[in-house]
Amino acid sequence: MEYVDILIVGGGMVGSALACALSGKGLRITVLEQAAPQPFDSAQPPDLRVSAISPASASLLDGLGAWQGILAMRAAPYRRMQVWEDQESKGTLFDAAEAGVDTLGHIVENRIVQLATTACLQEKDDIRYICPARIASIVYEPKASRVTLEDGSVLVARLLVAADGARSQVRDAAGIGITSWDYPMHALVASCEMNHDQQDITWQRFTASGPQAFLPLTGSHASLVWYHTPTEVKRLLALSDEALVSAFCASFPQKLGGIRQLLARGSFALTRRHAASYAKDGVVLAGDAAHTIHPLAGQGVNLGFQDVAVLAEVIGDAVSAGHDFADGRVLKRYERRRKPANLAMQTGMDAFCYGFANEIGPLKAARKLGLQLADKAGPLKREVIRYALGLPRGA
Repeated sequence: MEYVDILIVGGGMVGSALACALSGKGLRITVLEQAAPQPFDSAQPPDLRVSAISPASASLLDGLGAWQGILAMRAAPYRRMQVWEDQESKGTLFDAAEAGVDTLGHIVENRIVQLATTACLQEKDDIRYICPARIASIVYEPKASRVTLEDGSVLVARLLVAADGARSQVRDAAGIGITSWDYPMHALVASCEMNHDQQDITWQRFTASGPQAFLPLTGSHASLVWYHTPTEVKRLLALSDEALVSAFCASFPQKLGGIRQLLARGSFALTRRHAASYAKDGVVLAGDAAHTIHPLAGQGVNLGFQDVAVLAEVIGDAVSAGHDFADGRVLKRYERRRKPANLAMQTGMDAFCYGFANEIGPLKAARKLGLQLADKAGPLKREVIRYALGLPRGA
């Protein structure tokens, strides 16, 4: 039986980053991860699962010592983002220069982020990394939770951290409920090699059937995301590579250009979830275990990294003050800062997505006008961009 101060269940992007952020505070930390990410090879085609890493998230990762490792593998910066509704309208162009930053973000494969953060935690003397870790049972207790692995080993933790994703075992064991609902569309994702090298722009177009998005990757690679009904996504997935490429070229805007090769494809359902609480005595939730959001704006992992920054600060302050870092009253400070912010982003994304899905004439005209006005909003537009990037106002 092993006793630890903090047991982080889930060593993905958020869990491994949190471990690194908690290192050096005099705590015994153990991370359980079910499966190690596949090692990076520059000859590999890009993965399907990618994230838009905001400047605020990049700054956090840099402070943890992971960002340079990410850049040494693969990351595609983008400085402009265009949003419009149809072929004719100009829509809105967001430019990094307007927000006073070098980039709006980087498109990075999730695996690469996890590889970099995992490499960092493995360098820490106060972190034990167990992978592969197969959990047999979790027994939550306010003062000492117990996790038993399939190999028979037992870990007892003063603080149990749920970083084990949307279907969190830890959250369930702690009896923390969630509110959730499915969005009426699925996302078809395709990794492609294009006929041209990528520029520094990502774009999203809204159509009556659902959004379409283009995410630049390194070199001539790109990730395409097509939101549609579950039935239509299933039909598209069943097409041959040649037929699916033709479908993309026929349905996406002309600025997509030519697709040289379809490298991989996949789909996933879209579900919004929010935990009833983020913390109580001896347990705390972070990342997807606490909240999931519509992926359109790429805010999911960025919200998770904001959780990491605040939770590490709250725990660090408690340790420095000689307080019990696992006390529910301490951990509620984290919840009070993060839960309203995450809810606001969830609600804003829902309003945005459902608003653009409505084809009522006056509303459609108002949307076009709104995008045009947003493009000319000056200082207000700057603040909107900085908020979306997780940056302080007016900096």
